[in-house]
Amino acid sequence: LSCAERPGGAHALFWLALAESSFFPIPPDALLIALVMGAPRRWLRFSLICTLGSALGGVAGYAIGRFFMDAVGMRIIDFYHAHHYYEQVQHWYGRYDFWIVFTAAFTPIPYKVFTIASGAFYMNLAAFTAVSLVGRGARFFLVGALIRWVGPRMQPFIDRYFDWLALAFVALLIGGFAVLGWMR
Repeated sequence: LSCAERPGGAHALFWLALAESSFFPIPPDALLIALVMGAPRRWLRFSLICTLGSALGGVAGYAIGRFFMDAVGMRIIDFYHAHHYYEQVQHWYGRYDFWIVFTAAFTPIPYKVFTIASGAFYMNLAAFTAVSLVGRGARFFLVGALIRWVGPRMQPFIDRYFDWLALAFVALLIGGFAVLGWMR
């Protein structure tokens, strides 16, 4: 939590959000939560940094899909065993267009699959960017606001059980990857 007062925390949040939207498996929410808990008055700034990093990462994912789908995009989809998602996304694009990007931007659905697919399916870049900013912004500002107002009451619980919470997070992360492998 002490990194919330140093510039390095905000920089890490930006780069993590950027990477997660195009290729990296770890969502930036946990770092956003830690930074807002460490400096609650800066929740708007951290939420904005996370949103901008994520939207820029979305544009990077879009570029991967648009220009490098065969060379890079399919490797990322292979790595995450996300072929089913990719095929489903292709179907959804024909039916829902930019609404599906908004849904992926706001929810825990693997957003990187949708950013890459948006480029591969030649979605309008301006519409994609606008929908990404709105969807990711809604998600990260909601998380930031909730932690800003609820976080201080949770702080004693987190301090007391931090080790157990960290273990639970790692177990859920490993479990999530195991489920993805099993669904394959």
